[in-house]
Amino acid sequence: MASQRITTEIRKAVSDRAHFCCEYCWSQESFATQSFSIEHILSKYHGGDNDLNNLALACQGCNGHKHIKRQGLDPATGQTARLFHPRKDQWQEHFAWNDDFSVMMGLTDIGRATIAEFKINRQGLVNLRQALYLLGNHPPKAMLGRL
Repeated sequence: MASQRITTEIRKAVSDRAHFCCEYCWSQESFATQSFSIEHILSKYHGGDNDLNNLALACQGCNGHKHIKRQGLDPATGQTARLFHPRKDQWQEHFAWNDDFSVMMGLTDIGRATIAEFKINRQGLVNLRQALYLLGNHPPKAMLGRL
């Protein structure tokens, strides 16, 4: 039976697996002004549970914009697409970076819908990525294997 609450051990396991980065926008918890959340990929509202395969580390921006959403609009086609699933999808199949790694680009309907729904290229985050890139701290070294 799945745990009814997020324990310290579960939080540690999810954070370690994510290398302390948001699994959607790749923000690094060490540079965030707020603690990251353990997010239910499939919300409890939709029947999700606290199984490790249903949990992701998310910054407050991505977590707040996602809320209980499972799908969103692909701005390129206007069609509905499911959102990125960090346990089932490969990041590099759905996303890429621009030349200075400040803007995420969607390669698929899933990528574009996720970027749009989570507002992954919100101005403050783009500014932070630009500054961290200039300092050699973005993209996160632990995530480079996914590029």
